[in-house]
Amino acid sequence: MAYNFDQLKKQLKQTLAHLKKEIATLRTGQASIQLLDPVIVEAYGSKLKLNEVASITVADPTLLVVKPWDQNLLEAIEKAISSADLNLHPIVDKELVRVPVPALTEERRKEMVKILHQKLEDGRVLIRNIRTKSKQDIEAQEGAPGVSEDDIALALENLEDHIKSAIEKLEELGETKEQDLLKL
Repeated sequence: MAYNFDQLKKQLKQTLAHLKKEIATLRTGQASIQLLDPVIVEAYGSKLKLNEVASITVADPTLLVVKPWDQNLLEAIEKAISSADLNLHPIVDKELVRVPVPALTEERRKEMVKILHQKLEDGRVLIRNIRTKSKQDIEAQEGAPGVSEDDIALALENLEDHIKSAIEKLEELGETKEQDLLKL
């Protein structure tokens, strides 16, 4: 019986998707709706994500516009964005909230790159943990009926190919985001 790589592929795909989502929240010099993902609004007696109570659009590269579905939430949205530790200062304008996205200073850009590298390293660790577990599972098949040493060697080789591919995708994500962060 050969090792089934479907579970491995699924885990690697989920890890990369999670990492992509994590680094999307890192602020570049341009406005992006993902920038407001961490914002939680106190509404209707509970805590809701901003995108659950309002539509968010990018008006131009330096401005986000938040239009609440319920006008009574304007102040709550403004307060939530201000207190989300995103260094953004929302402005209430009649029935919507404007969120100017200031340009990043050189120092802040370098800080963001450090955070990016930490997130990438966390992703590498997750991928290495997946590799370790899968390798143990493959090696545990040794001596099982119908599994030859060649089957195990081939499965281990295949495992390394999948891991190498995942790490390459992770590095591509990192390089792209780093270029975005450092672009003026």
